[in-house]
Amino acid sequence: MTAQTRTRALVAGDTGLDEFTERLFGHLPRTDQRRWARVYLQGLLATPGKKSVRRLAASVTESPTASQSLQQFINASPWDWAPARAELLRWAEERHTVRAWTIGQVCFPKRGEHSVGVHRRFDPAAGRMVNCQFGFGLFLSLDGISVPVDWRLVLPETWTADPVLRRRARISPEAVHQSPESLVVELADGVAARTSSARVPVVADISRLGSAAAVIGMLGRRGHDFLVSVPPTLGVCVAGTVPGGDPARTPGRESTAGDLARLGNTSHPYTALLTRPDAGPQRLRIHSALVRVPGGETGAPGALGASGAHQTYRLFGERRPGPGQRGGGPVWLTNMSRHRMDDLLHLARQSARATATLGTLADGFGLLDFEGRSFPGWHHHMTLMSAAYAYKAVPVLRERREYARLA
Repeated sequence: MTAQTRTRALVAGDTGLDEFTERLFGHLPRTDQRRWARVYLQGLLATPGKKSVRRLAASVTESPTASQSLQQFINASPWDWAPARAELLRWAEERHTVRAWTIGQVCFPKRGEHSVGVHRRFDPAAGRMVNCQFGFGLFLSLDGISVPVDWRLVLPETWTADPVLRRRARISPEAVHQSPESLVVELADGVAARTSSARVPVVADISRLGSAAAVIGMLGRRGHDFLVSVPPTLGVCVAGTVPGGDPARTPGRESTAGDLARLGNTSHPYTALLTRPDAGPQRLRIHSALVRVPGGETGAPGALGASGAHQTYRLFGERRPGPGQRGGGPVWLTNMSRHRMDDLLHLARQSARATATLGTLADGFGLLDFEGRSFPGWHHHMTLMSAAYAYKAVPVLRERREYARLA
C-alpha cells in the first residue's frame, strides 16, 4: 500500500472529519450538500498535486458522475458560506489562543476574461502586469501557525456595473464594487463582530495599497488596535522631540515614512537579534519615531481627537548592519505606541507567517486551483480550502504543544 493510498484510507474513515464537516456545514439544508462538503474536504486533504474538481472526485470515489455532482455543489448550489466561516472561527478559537488577526493579499493568475473579477494589475511578486483575480484573506495568528477564516475578492467596477457580467458570474445584488482599502477594513470589522474571544490587534501589509492613510484612519475610527506595513512614500509629520539635532526630525516637519524610519531615534536605537537559517544570527537596529499621518486621524480627516490633539502613531523600521545592508525591510506603523518594541516585532512577524501560509495553501490545498467562474463558486472553494487547512494544521499545533509540555 502506497503512502498516498494510506492517506486516502485514513481520511476516508476519519470520524473526526465527519464531526468537523457536520459542525461547519451542518447548516446546509440538504443531506446531499453535506455529503459533498465531506467529499470535497476529503479530496483536498488526500489529493496530491493540482486540486481540480475532477481530480478531487477521482481521489475519493470511482463513481463516473461524482465529478459532475461535485462541480454542481461548488459552482451552482446556492448555499451560504458565511455560517461555515463563522463556525470555523469559533472552532479555532476554542482550541488555541488567538494572538492577532492578520490580513494577507493574494493574486490569482488567470487565463481569459471569464473568471469572476478577473482584470489586469501589476503583481510585485512577478514584477509585471498580469491577468488575475485579486483578493484578501484574514488569518487567525495562533502560536506557530496562521489559520485562514475569511476572504474577500476584489470586484472591479467593470464587473459590478455590467448586468451581463453580473448575471453570468452570479454576483449577488448586495455585492458592490469596493476599494481594496475598504475590503481590508471590512475583514477586520467582520472578525471583530463574530469573535467569541477578546479583540486582538489587526496586522496587515498595506504597503502596496494606493491609500494607506485611509486604511489607518478607518481602522482607528472603528476602535481597532493595529500594526500595518506602510509604503515608504507615505507622508508623515514628526510628532515628538526626536534626539539627534537633524532638521528632518524637527517636530511638525513633514517627511516620508521611509526616510523617517531610516533616521528614527538614532541616539537610542533598539537592537534585536534575528536568526535566519540561511545566514545565522543577525543584529537589527530598529529605528522608531512618533508621527502623525495627514488623512489618518481617528476622527474625520483633519479632525482633532478627544484630547485636542491629532492621533499619534509609532513608526519604526529596521536596518541590518553590514556590507550591502543599506536601508532595511518593511516600514511599520501602529497606534499601539506604548507597547514594548519586542511585542511589536513579534506582531510584525505574524505578517510573514501569513504570507508563508498562503504559499502552503497554494502548494498543498488548492488556493490557486479553482477552475469555476462564478462568484459563489469562488467563495465556496475558498471556504472549503480554509477548512481543510485548519483541520490538518490545528491538530499538528496541538500535538507540538503537548510534546513541548512533556519534554
